[in-house]
Amino acid sequence: MSVNGKKVLHMDRNPYYGGESASITPLEDLYKRFKIPGAPPASMGRGRDWNVDLIPKFLMANGQLVKMLLYTEVTRYLDFKVTEGSFVYKGGKIYKVPSTEAEALASSLMGLFEKRRFRKFLVYVANFDEKDSRTFEGVDPKKTPMREVYKKFDLGQDVIDFTGHALALYRTDDYLDEPCCETINRIKLYSESLARYGKSPYLYPLYGLGELPQGFARLSAIYGGTYMLNKPIGEIIVENGRVVGVKSEGEIARCKQLICDPSYVKDRVEKVGQVIRVICILSHPIKNTSDASSCQIIIPQNQVNRKSDIYVCMISSAHNVAAQGKYIAIVSTTVETKEPEKEIRPALELLEPIEQKFVSISDLLVPKDLGTESQIFISRAYDATTHFETTCDDIKDIYKRMTGSEFDFEEMKRKKNDIYGED
Repeated sequence: MSVNGKKVLHMDRNPYYGGESASITPLEDLYKRFKIPGAPPASMGRGRDWNVDLIPKFLMANGQLVKMLLYTEVTRYLDFKVTEGSFVYKGGKIYKVPSTEAEALASSLMGLFEKRRFRKFLVYVANFDEKDSRTFEGVDPKKTPMREVYKKFDLGQDVIDFTGHALALYRTDDYLDEPCCETINRIKLYSESLARYGKSPYLYPLYGLGELPQGFARLSAIYGGTYMLNKPIGEIIVENGRVVGVKSEGEIARCKQLICDPSYVKDRVEKVGQVIRVICILSHPIKNTSDASSCQIIIPQNQVNRKSDIYVCMISSAHNVAAQGKYIAIVSTTVETKEPEKEIRPALELLEPIEQKFVSISDLLVPKDLGTESQIFISRAYDATTHFETTCDDIKDIYKRMTGSEFDFEEMKRKKNDIYGED
């Protein structure tokens, strides 16, 4: 909004950046936040060496958030590392998701004939272009369900699971009966992201995800935005159904439009589910990951008789988020039963022994309306997905509702050139 010439005041009731998706430092603050009695043991090292994400996510190397960061030059404030590997759970064991053709041929995830069929399918996906019907081979991208496309290539159930959950990153199997275009594009995004760096399609910022909101706050400041941390919000003032200002500590800041997360407007949001997240501190890498200093593990739902997948994101002192020799693994999934902690047991078993656990269960809150009348635009709570693509969709959607026009990556690029000059 600042880049677009709007006058922006950003108020945050917290003393740190990032709201729900902050990185908490020092470690003592994390213990307090989760009401864990006593101080962290000496074996945890210096509290200041920790930056622990409350919400685990990675960035797809070729995804929307990386484009936003590059185009707005927020990248000048951040350093990224490639995540060392993605793994998938099958029959109680974890296997590396192949990231090269050689790895795919050597992988014990599928038999030899399956590998050939899978390779044919991947070549089809790579060449697929929704604007060129010659690449369709009899498939109608807007009509043919994905189930039929799998059938066309004669792919078995294991390969389907792996493709839908570890490559297209769906959390449930609903996509099988939906038109195949979306799935094919998701697999393309995965392969293109993988092609950029080779080890995995995921990036992660040094010092934690809390660096992202700080980077955007700096960008906003360059364009004249004002930022206030530690600013309690008294009330949102609405006249004749429209927002006119925000009251804080006896003063009123007047505005025509307001953007906020669900925690500021409890009466304007509704609950559509819950997410459980468990932050685990370990003193060892995860078994069977070749001692990776960072990785992702996907547990497809039907491997553990669930409707939605369980994710594990693991990072370590290599990312300046933990003390030397320590690892942070965060397990997350959509809650399906009355005993959410039981649901994530298969993931926790992969992480044993665990030094300390921090469990949170969050409501999935979404706005009740689009904000057109009130001009109050509310973001959706962070979901259980393992990357920022759905969050970016939400940002683009809010942008469109506020301005009436689509968010244009190229436009951001041009504005950036006005300030910084051409590369």
